[in-house]
Amino acid sequence: MTIYSSTNTKKQVGNLFKLYEDGQVNETTVRGLNIVLGLEVNQLEKDLAATEKDLGEFERQYNMTTTDFFRQWQAGEIDDRMDYVEWASLAQMANNLRKRLEFLTSENQK
Repeated sequence: MTIYSSTNTKKQVGNLFKLYEDGQVNETTVRGLNIVLGLEVNQLEKDLAATEKDLGEFERQYNMTTTDFFRQWQAGEIDDRMDYVEWASLAQMANNLRKRLEFLTSENQK
């Protein structure tokens, strides 16, 4: 079995989900899955903190919040200099990281 294949991983997660739905997953497996999810959340939080630090440097350099910058960027009110392209990319990255964190930590998941 190839452990790092995304196809195999998807199949393995699907198999675990089927077992879980049938009430066939033991407590050790549940604890293991919770550990894996915790590790993923931890890494996402670290990545978000690093990204937000970089965003803060742009905010200080240009004396503008990322929210204001990104709104203007999307409206085409700001040019495409390299710093702005990087800032916009970081803003999108932070937004994606926040969405992933919210998904994994939401209490209302089905």
